[in-house]
Amino acid sequence: MDFRREIYRRVLSVDPTTRGFGYAVLEGPTFLVDWGTRDLGRADSPRALAHVAQLADHYRPEVVVVEDASHAGARRRGRAQKLIDAIAELAAKRGIDVARIPRVHVHRLFEDTDRATKRQIAQTIAGHFLELAPRLPPVRKAWMSEDPHMSIFDAVAFALAFYFQAEPLGPGDRSQQLRQLQSHDSSQDSHGARP
Repeated sequence: MDFRREIYRRVLSVDPTTRGFGYAVLEGPTFLVDWGTRDLGRADSPRALAHVAQLADHYRPEVVVVEDASHAGARRRGRAQKLIDAIAELAAKRGIDVARIPRVHVHRLFEDTDRATKRQIAQTIAGHFLELAPRLPPVRKAWMSEDPHMSIFDAVAFALAFYFQAEPLGPGDRSQQLRQLQSHDSSQDSHGARP
């Protein structure tokens, strides 16, 4: 067990969309407590931040995980960037640690499983957290907008990248951790509010 998993048990991960956000609450990399999306019209609306505040009050996470939108290669701009910054500020004011995870860390975590695309990462996550399988969006065609449910999978992916980044990983370590994650018995229903 690595250092970060022992320190941070409950994590709230938030992934902004153009119209709101997706979120996931985890207690370690194998226990999904809650998940969902909020469609609020705009990602940078005061209502979006208020909903994140409600989630933080209800679940009392030890860390809030968001994408590091300032990292080279990040595609977040405008409204999503404003919401990410506001979430980080909100968490800091409440004494909650903030982890900004670059998207490249998510791809590095999943690259050894030959599932480095966003869709393939979501499929791997749905295979581990079976309760998310019904939320897996259909394959996206070039003319389609991204399904809002994909933000749930992004939030889980950022949380997993947070849990597994504590120690430098050797070439085989990442594969071993993901195999353990994929082989974990996900048959129990872990959806529900556990304040």
